[in-house]
Amino acid sequence: MKKQKYFLITLLVLILDQLSKFYIRSTMYPGENLKITPKYLWITFVENTGAAFSVTFGSVELNRILFSIIAAIAVVILGILVVKSISKVEAVSLSLVMGGAAGNLIDRIWLGRVTDFINCDFPDFIMERWPVFNVADSSIVIGVSMLVIYYLFFEKKSTRPAVRD
Repeated sequence: MKKQKYFLITLLVLILDQLSKFYIRSTMYPGENLKITPKYLWITFVENTGAAFSVTFGSVELNRILFSIIAAIAVVILGILVVKSISKVEAVSLSLVMGGAAGNLIDRIWLGRVTDFINCDFPDFIMERWPVFNVADSSIVIGVSMLVIYYLFFEKKSTRPAVRD
């Protein structure tokens, strides 16, 4: 199976992510809020210098450097895992995660912060409002979710006996 074709998924995620972020940065100002529905779906332009859920090391520059290094390493490792994947589900899932990681890495390198804009509310779910996110974040969550479901419910367990010492 030619694994290179799965990198097209990564490229598609990267293009959609960067185009959507460019559109938001070009048409809105930071903090601006456009309510698609009265409560559940808003477009809110947020610039995040931290990581997921705004996790931060305290310094904007330290965040930029460390999160860029971590994301770059993740993209390389994910690329290797795509090539070594043994199933289509693994390859697609890993490609989605890699595309998301690469999309946010580009923001960090060029802008020093990640552009977020999808603002959803899940009624009575853990927090008042879910943190604002973007296409890259969505791709990462979808890819990881696919992997978890695949490994828990669909991957065939090895029939080889366990190695004993």
